[in-house]
Amino acid sequence: MRAPAATAANRAVSVLYQSLMTGVVLSLITRRGEDTAAELVFRHFRRQHLEKFLPGLAKLGLDRLPHAVACAQYHDLSNRIGGVKTEYIYESDRKAWVRYPPPRWIWSGAAICAVPTRVNAAMLQGWHGHNGVSLGNPRLGFVCTGQTVDGFAGLEGYYLEYDRDLAPEERVRFAYGEVAPDPDPARAPRLDPAVWTPERLDKVVARYAMEYVRTLLPVALDLLGPDETRRLLGHAARLIGMQLHDETAALLDVRGRDAVSFSGYLAALARAQGEDVEVDSGGGEARVRQRGWRLMAGVEGLDPAAFEAWTELGRGALAVHDRRLALAVTPPAADGVIEFRIGPSRAGSRR
Repeated sequence: MRAPAATAANRAVSVLYQSLMTGVVLSLITRRGEDTAAELVFRHFRRQHLEKFLPGLAKLGLDRLPHAVACAQYHDLSNRIGGVKTEYIYESDRKAWVRYPPPRWIWSGAAICAVPTRVNAAMLQGWHGHNGVSLGNPRLGFVCTGQTVDGFAGLEGYYLEYDRDLAPEERVRFAYGEVAPDPDPARAPRLDPAVWTPERLDKVVARYAMEYVRTLLPVALDLLGPDETRRLLGHAARLIGMQLHDETAALLDVRGRDAVSFSGYLAALARAQGEDVEVDSGGGEARVRQRGWRLMAGVEGLDPAAFEAWTELGRGALAVHDRRLALAVTPPAADGVIEFRIGPSRAGSRR
């Protein structure tokens, strides 16, 4: 099964949020150091694992397979439907491989050159090594045989059910030098086309990247605190908004360089995320009203710093769209409405 093709709007959301996740990790590496970056990646993937793994197994119809096979197929399918390049290789009911060949989705482009070994390994420690715990199988572990950041032709490894229970430090083992067999297309896992329709798969491309940011914001708050989240994530979001404006605007077929065209840009991104939006304009200004914040729906106790950092994506994009305009954002009101106001800047080109 190939990664699904996405419509332009869902692709724009995917590109934007994928880059934000990468940008935040790179910002931590360069500004706070490898230890902090690795800790964020570990916490991020552990939180995603605890929220998504067991329900995802059932949703994909894998929950009755042998555990090693179920885990490898889960990582293959769940990532592939989000647009990630993956491969699955069956060896036995107790040993099954998963590969993430280049290009790596999470470290796209030249970003992979800046990711240290242990930051990438923290992803495996956070998720892959905890699968056996969640399944109630203390004999199940993951063996990593190569990481792309170290120059191997992909991140790869296998789930192995040992003959004994594993200690916590044994749940992820590194065995560089072992090589994955070639995948057999006939044994590749398949989705039920009646359930996973083209329309559903199209939306998943955006939702997959959204889930990364949905996890990122509360994890960053816990690790860094509100002030650093506002500062560091906000700075990264602004840079990503600027860097990705032209690409995402082209995907959304947004033309023009005024407040009205930028309101169309924000509205198109919001609709692709499942939001209900209204747009109005007049007098050289434009407003976008968004009913709710689907990205973080159901996440309790989120500090306002997370919302403020997220809004910097829009401010960064507007700085490229028209640096003489400014974006003012009203946080969710009692009725859940968020308002984006685009108009002439009174503070110069910085904001």
